[in-house]
Amino acid sequence: MSAEQTVDAAVVERFHDDGWAVLPDVLSEEEVHAARSALVDAAAACEERGMPVRLEDLDPGGRNIRVYDLLAHGRVFAELAAHPRVLPYVEALLGPDVILSNFTANTALPGSGSMNAHNDQSTVMPEPWPTLETMNAIWCLHDVDEENGATRYLPGSHHFESFAEVPQDPKEGMAAFGADAGSVILMHGRLWHTSGENRSADRDRALLFAFYSSGFLRPQTNWWRSLPADVQSRLSPRLRALCCLDFGNMAGGAYLADPDLR
Repeated sequence: MSAEQTVDAAVVERFHDDGWAVLPDVLSEEEVHAARSALVDAAAACEERGMPVRLEDLDPGGRNIRVYDLLAHGRVFAELAAHPRVLPYVEALLGPDVILSNFTANTALPGSGSMNAHNDQSTVMPEPWPTLETMNAIWCLHDVDEENGATRYLPGSHHFESFAEVPQDPKEGMAAFGADAGSVILMHGRLWHTSGENRSADRDRALLFAFYSSGFLRPQTNWWRSLPADVQSRLSPRLRALCCLDFGNMAGGAYLADPDLR
């Protein structure tokens, strides 16, 4: 199914104008519950294997639970990474030669702090950033708002092309995303943002971050190493391509395997 058949032009325009846009009601209540349950199991499995899920260097206070390489932790995450409601927007915004750079989770528990401000494109390519080459699809597994630690962003900062344009304290002037559980927030790779503080008394905030990039960029995750062979064998052809499992990161040479990309 082509991106032109499934993409709302108004969402794309809002993404370019504001640096983010919400796709509401992508998941049903039952699907949200299943994803949350799978995430709890994934975090427990990581801790059982001695893999850290609380990273003080990233998240002050130890009240965030992070899980990396989500594709290794359940089929539900594979379904989300290539979801037919979301992937067409990624392809429309980044082009057909797109890869899944990583797929992670961040659950902010009550009392969590805020990490350092950053833009995600700067983590995979040096400045300047003259064009959009990365983006996140943020899966909301809870309602997210100012109180429970919604991601905070600096309006207009997706136009910045270098560090020199960033204010001395980019957190000043930031605002919080707002979205219901089951929604997906599409976030521009140059948008400066941070995790919000969860100031609620008893509301967790679980978000999944599917980070996509143009094919010429080195992915943050080496899926060959992080995915067991049995997991790789179950992935769809499209998801295998997103993870560079069949032809590697061919970037501009991708048409050698798929002439339609010329």
